[in-house]
Amino acid sequence: MAQGDNSADRFTGDRPARLDIDDLSWGAQPGNPIIGPISLAIQPGEMLALVGPNGAGKSSLLRCLYRYHRPITGQVRLDGEDIWSLQGKAVARRVATVLQEQASDFGLSVAEIVELGLTPHRGGWGADRADHEAVEAVLTLMELSHLAPRDLATLSGGERQRVMIARALLQKPDLLILDEPTNHLDIRHQLEVLDLLVRLRCTVIVSLHDLALASAHADRVLLLDGGRVAAIGAPAEALTRSSIRAAFAVETLLDAHPATGRPRLSFYLPNQNQE
Repeated sequence: MAQGDNSADRFTGDRPARLDIDDLSWGAQPGNPIIGPISLAIQPGEMLALVGPNGAGKSSLLRCLYRYHRPITGQVRLDGEDIWSLQGKAVARRVATVLQEQASDFGLSVAEIVELGLTPHRGGWGADRADHEAVEAVLTLMELSHLAPRDLATLSGGERQRVMIARALLQKPDLLILDEPTNHLDIRHQLEVLDLLVRLRCTVIVSLHDLALASAHADRVLLLDGGRVAAIGAPAEALTRSSIRAAFAVETLLDAHPATGRPRLSFYLPNQNQE
């Protein structure tokens, strides 16, 4: 993927979104919330990493943020407007998602799947020259050009994940929400995808299993445990020995990465003798 240039700039919206979460709770049954209450503000252009143990409610929270689950209580406001007061297409023009659950490819090629990212902005059917150029550019950015004619079903999990990210970027989002986008990716592509997210001129909310990746790239980290906010702040503030121990039942060694200066984490089980 292109590094250190502005090649990603054309794939973000004109105004990074502010997202406000006010006293939000959600559950499959009204009297039994799975997550919440949660209140926080995500600033325009911020990259927020959502972390937590399995079952903490990360995906459930994200579904509330991209208007899939309607909250039991509270609101999600996009630049001051309740997202449930907006039309679905209006939300799709500004909010793009990359999900763990990948929809059926319906026998489409990689290029055709990526082109679906243009749908919210189209007034009718068919692609013009500018559309084709945009598809080619995002395929190049994500190192997918050689796979453009391939059926999506024939790709590896990591390749499919990069296709879904390319489709989301083609929406030119003001807010990009990603649920475990580094799943199935090798180390190089994990780092490149997260570096790309850092460079995008939009607001990014991303859930990650890897605390080290969250610490190395995010502006802020939200640690979710049992459906509630356990910690939030800059990586060094949210990912402390005590907060990680409480959420994950592991011990942590913390220092500064010698190359980046960002917090570096390594983990061991409590019963392992470190002496």
